[in-house]
Amino acid sequence: MELSVELSGDVAVVGLFVDELDASNSAEFKQNIASVLAQHRKVVIDLAEVRFIDSSGLGAMLSCLRQLTEKGGDLKLCGLSRSVRAAFELVRLHRVLDIYTTRAQAVGAFQS
Repeated sequence: MELSVELSGDVAVVGLFVDELDASNSAEFKQNIASVLAQHRKVVIDLAEVRFIDSSGLGAMLSCLRQLTEKGGDLKLCGLSRSVRAAFELVRLHRVLDIYTTRAQAVGAFQS
């Protein structure tokens, strides 16, 4: 699984390059993003390349949020496809996680 990490000021922007985030790779995702979560308090995860997410993937996002909030940080998501957004809405996670259309909006949300 490929992740890219770019810094925008004090915000780490993580690009996730995988078609599906599900039971087959969510553990690998959590392993790969652990160092980002350890080093940064403000994280944006760009899900633009993800076309499908299941409960394991949703749980992985929740786990990221939990780790960041424990140390006073926060997580924002951006670039969700219609089907991925629908999965978040189905389990009402869109009320727990901050979701933005673009990277710029997600990064900007940390500034306000």
